[in-house]
Order: sequence, then structure tokens, then C-alpha cells
Amino acid sequence: MSSAVSDKRLNLSAGLLSCAVALTLVVAKLWAFQQTGSLAIAATLADSAMDLMMSLAALAAIAYAAKPADDDHNFGHTSAEDLAALGQSLIILASSAVIGTAAVWRLWQGDPSLPENEGAGIAIVTLSIVLTLGLVVWQRRVAARTNNPVVKADSLHYLGDLIPNVGAILALWASSALGLAQVDSVVALGAALLLAFGALRIGKEAWDALMDRQADPEMIAGIAAIAQGFDGVHGFHDLKTRRAGSRVFVNLHIELDGDQSLHRAHAIGAALRRAILHTYPGADVLIHKDPVGVQKHPDDPSV
Repeated sequence: MSSAVSDKRLNLSAGLLSCAVALTLVVAKLWAFQQTGSLAIAATLADSAMDLMMSLAALAAIAYAAKPADDDHNFGHTSAEDLAALGQSLIILASSAVIGTAAVWRLWQGDPSLPENEGAGIAIVTLSIVLTLGLVVWQRRVAARTNNPVVKADSLHYLGDLIPNVGAILALWASSALGLAQVDSVVALGAALLLAFGALRIGKEAWDALMDRQADPEMIAGIAAIAQGFDGVHGFHDLKTRRAGSRVFVNLHIELDGDQSLHRAHAIGAALRRAILHTYPGADVLIHKDPVGVQKHPDDPSV
């Protein structure tokens, strides 16, 4: 089995496990919410429901983005990941708004009602924490092997989910042991704010990619460092990048000795491309070769 096929199967396994865990947690937390009536449980239920949608979208994006370029999509299909992420962020924002509004309303009304059956709720949330930790461990192993950014992002997202889950346990405990009913609403409001900030971050990253924003400055500096002083390369210019899902497209003009053979110039460009891909294996690199000292023709476009 080739390394590419093996990596694809590992990525798909991480996506399938993510969906399975999210579905299990949605069912379990729905039961827990019916038993307790806790807004903190409702917040984690909404979070898990969003997780399920995001995991399904991530799985679809992994499968679709893995398709090779074709006649209709010459640069591949990785932008599907950004479209999915942008849609997810809007849904998460709506969910956080509903939860936050309910929490503020309870705090404003001073509702003294306490959650019920706190023990059942604590047990379900504890199960959620255990399953989430197991999923994150597997996703980290897969990401370390495949370097897939979708799996990495999903892992970070689930790791962040541990915060509202721990908060829900604290809220249920405070309600049961101390009779502090409003702790439940405060925790739910905090969870809603975390959801909103996470949705804005995900949405901004997806929007930036869809608008062809350049790659991270660290990556651009890294590519420049590789090209600078590369054997046979006398200089470079017009280094441009753009992101599309998990793929980064790189365009680079290098300056070569114009008196050498075309075969030699090609070999230098190919070697530089391999060096860039070795450091950034998810990139798509296109290198244009210019003779040293060549001047741009006045009829050439400015971009």
C-alpha cells in the first residue's frame, strides 16, 4: 500500500471516529438535558450537535478534497474545506446566540429553579470528557503521521470542547451541593461566548482562504529562506502564495544564469521545488525561471 493511500485511510478513520463520537455524545446529552433541565447541559448539547455537523462536513471535505484535479477543477477540490467551515461558523454563531439569550434571560428573571437529577448529568458529561480525550489522542496520532490540517483543526476544536464540559460538571455540582441555581446560567453564558469566539475564528480563516489571502508569514519567510542562496539560484522575486483549504499554492520567480543549458536550468528549478515540498509537503509549487538581470518588457502586465 502506498504512503498516500495509507495517509488517506488514516485521515478518513479520524473523520469517521469523530462523527461516531459526536453522534454518541449528542444522544447521551439529549437524554441528560431531558433529565436535568440544565442550561449548562443544553450548551454542551448544542456544542456536540455542532461538533457532529462539523465532523460530518470535515469528513466530506477530507474525502472530496482528496480527489485529484480534473478538467473542471485544475487546482483540485480543497476549497470545499473552506466552504464547509464558513457554513459551520454561521450555524455555531446562531447556536451560541440562542444559548446566550436563554442564559441572560434566566439571570435577568432571577429564576431560582435548580437542575434536577444532577448525578445523571454529571455522569453523562464525564463520559463526554473521556470519549473526547480518546478521540483527541487518536486525531493527534493521525495528524502527526499525515500532517492533515483538517484533522489537526478538528483535534484542536474537540480539545477546546473540554472547557464547557468541565464547566457543566461544576454547574451541576454547585446546584446540587450548594443550591446555587444561577451558576448553571453563568456557565451556559460562558460556553456560549466560547462558541461565538470559536465560530468567528473559524469563519475568518475560511473567508480569508476563499478570498485568496496569502499563507502565514512564517511559511512565506521559510520559502524565501530556502530559495535564498539555493545552489544555482542568483536571486528570486514575485513570491506569491494563496490558501485553498488544506493546500497552499506557491508561485515563485527565480533568477538563473542565462547562458547555461535549458536542461541545467530545469534541474535547478526542479531541485528547488523538491526542497520546498520537503519542508511544506502540502504545497503546490510553480517556479518560473528568469535570466539574471532580465528587464520586464513595457508591455508585460504589472501583476
